[in-house]
Amino acid sequence: MRRGLKFVPVALLLLAVLELTVFVLVGRAVGFGVAVLLVFAASLLGLVLLRREGMRAWRGFRAAAQAGRPPGPEVTDGLVGLLGALLLALPGMFSGVVGLLLLVPPLRRVAGGGVRRATERRVSSMVAGDLFGPRRVRVYRGASQPTHTPTSPPPSAPAAPPTAVEPGPAIEGEIVDR
Repeated sequence: MRRGLKFVPVALLLLAVLELTVFVLVGRAVGFGVAVLLVFAASLLGLVLLRREGMRAWRGFRAAAQAGRPPGPEVTDGLVGLLGALLLALPGMFSGVVGLLLLVPPLRRVAGGGVRRATERRVSSMVAGDLFGPRRVRVYRGASQPTHTPTSPPPSAPAAPPTAVEPGPAIEGEIVDR
C-alpha cells in the first residue's frame, strides 16, 4: 500500500464529521429546512456544472491537440473545474464551499498550478515536457571544486590547457515557469 493511501479512510471519516458539524451549525443558524434546501440546491448546481465543465475540458483538450500545442494547461484547468463541480455536487456544505472556491478563476489557476507541479514531480521530464511544453531553465554556476589526481600537477601550479574536455562539477539550476 502506498504511503498516502493508508490515511484515506481516516480522512474520509474526518470529512464526514466536518460535513455533519457544518450542517448542524448552519441548521441551527438558519433553520433545518433552509439548510436542507441549500444542500439540495448546491448539489443540483454541481450536477449541472459537472456536465458543463466536462464538455469545456474536452473542447479545450481537443483544441490544443488540433493546434499542436501541449494539452497540459487545458487538462489541468479542466481537472480542477471537474473537481470543483464534483465537490459541489456531493451533498455537504463544506465540500460545496470548497467546490465553489475551485470554480473561481484566480483560485482555479492557483489550484491548477499545484496540479501541474504535482504532475511534474510524478512523471518523467520527457512526459512533463510533452504535457506542458518546453520549460525555461535558469542555470547558476556554483563554486567549482578543483580536481586533483596523483598524476596531475597540484592545483597551485600553473596547469597547461587541457587538450580534451574534462568532466566538470555538476551545475545546480532551477526550472522557471514562464
